Amino acid sequence: MGISLLMAQLGYGADPELVRLKLEDFATDTLDEVFVAVSGDEIRGVVSCYITSLFHQSGSLGRITSFVVDENYRGSGVGRSLVDAAESFFRQAGCVRSEVTSGDHRPDAHAFYESCGYEEDERRFVKTYH
Repeated sequence: MGISLLMAQLGYGADPELVRLKLEDFATDTLDEVFVAVSGDEIRGVVSCYITSLFHQSGSLGRITSFVVDENYRGSGVGRSLVDAAESFFRQAGCVRSEVTSGDHRPDAHAFYESCGYEEDERRFVKTYH
């Protein structure tokens, strides 16, 4: 339930059952990982990661696919710890770079990613199937 509430802070309707199913799937997949920041019984943040092979060069790409820190704990170091965990996972898997996407309406997130050493690069095009 806690992760679902965090996703809602980002505007995503990930209901608790969907989160449970995703966590079960990720538990058996070596290319996906989820790190959760917990204090006591309170979830303070979560990051999900995925590794994909690069075709045009050796090595792999690590992608942060979802990342949120509870709005009450932003600026407290929780986010940095989660990004560090994701990057450690990427390095151990042989990734040569990592990336994260963030909507134009999230300037605070952009500043955070830049403070972690990420640089704005290129443009992403998306097509949704219904």
